Amino acid sequence: MCQPAPQSPSTHAPAPLNSLNEAIGATPLLRCSRLERSIFDGLAPGVRVWAKLEQYNPGGSAKDRTAFALVEEALDQGVIDPDKPVTLVESSSGNLGMALARQAMLRGWEFRCVVDQRTNAATVASMRALGAKVELVKEPDPDTGDWLAARRKKVAELLDQLPGSINLDQYSNQAAFRAHARTMAEIEAQVGRAPDWLFVAMSTTGTIGGCLRHIEASAAATRAVGVDAEGSVLFGGVRANRLLPGYGAGVVPELSAHVRPFAVSRIVDIDAVVAARVLARTEGLIPGASGGAVLAAAMRYAKQFQQDQDVVLLLHDAGSNYMDTIYNDAWVQEHLHTSPAEVEARIQEALA
Repeated sequence: MCQPAPQSPSTHAPAPLNSLNEAIGATPLLRCSRLERSIFDGLAPGVRVWAKLEQYNPGGSAKDRTAFALVEEALDQGVIDPDKPVTLVESSSGNLGMALARQAMLRGWEFRCVVDQRTNAATVASMRALGAKVELVKEPDPDTGDWLAARRKKVAELLDQLPGSINLDQYSNQAAFRAHARTMAEIEAQVGRAPDWLFVAMSTTGTIGGCLRHIEASAAATRAVGVDAEGSVLFGGVRANRLLPGYGAGVVPELSAHVRPFAVSRIVDIDAVVAARVLARTEGLIPGASGGAVLAAAMRYAKQFQQDQDVVLLLHDAGSNYMDTIYNDAWVQEHLHTSPAEVEARIQEALA
């Protein structure tokens, strides 16, 4: 496929920062013209596909927005007294843990993050580099067989053991909605109008819930599709084994009771892997697992896109922490039972 010459790099230098917190938000929106000419070619004319690149937050994910909002609201509401020693305790599959580790470090607090064996080694190393103490849950919850339930039980134990410790609870805290209402406002400003479609991966449902709040407040007609993992229990899903962190849930989060997406698209692990690699081959973006799932969902809905519509893919993070999993052929073959040749054939089929 003949490609046009790439655009020149920007010569605009951002203003200096006094804190990394000033770099949270205002992430780029990329026009995915190569996707339009490949996997979305031949559909309705004039469809524009955009990727909201949350990897450009200082911690590399959309969870920087969430963590900052959780902390700031806790301070505003007096839940945290900054004049006393502070120890935060939180469960995370990775990105929120890294984001809270940075918030705690910048404010001189302690942070305990509870993770499980699915959390990427690079993510754990990053949290420790920021001074966090990482508690590894080695077995799923015996009652439910779920890792998240086991992590939340460990959080409860630590709160009992550590005097004065605080859990901001990303699974129920509506500060996440307020943070990501601003994300949606950014998207509308960057597109120049409310997009017709928005695809967002879900776990706590904080991101899509916040986007929906802005959509509803502005009376926009955006169809927000929640992207879930096959095997997740969100919105009536049937529990099954899931191998990829970052999206899906084994326990229904309290936030989800306030969220009503236009539709839910459940993606099997191997489809997320293939779509992530398609995005790398077309736009040069290497997304995390949830980003692959988001593109897979958009491909599933592509025949519903109409002429001159704007389609936004919200990509929560980059793939740097997934090199040993979704971008590792040996891991994919061992755990997802798909050979490198089969993966490549599916990539070529998507690009044909």
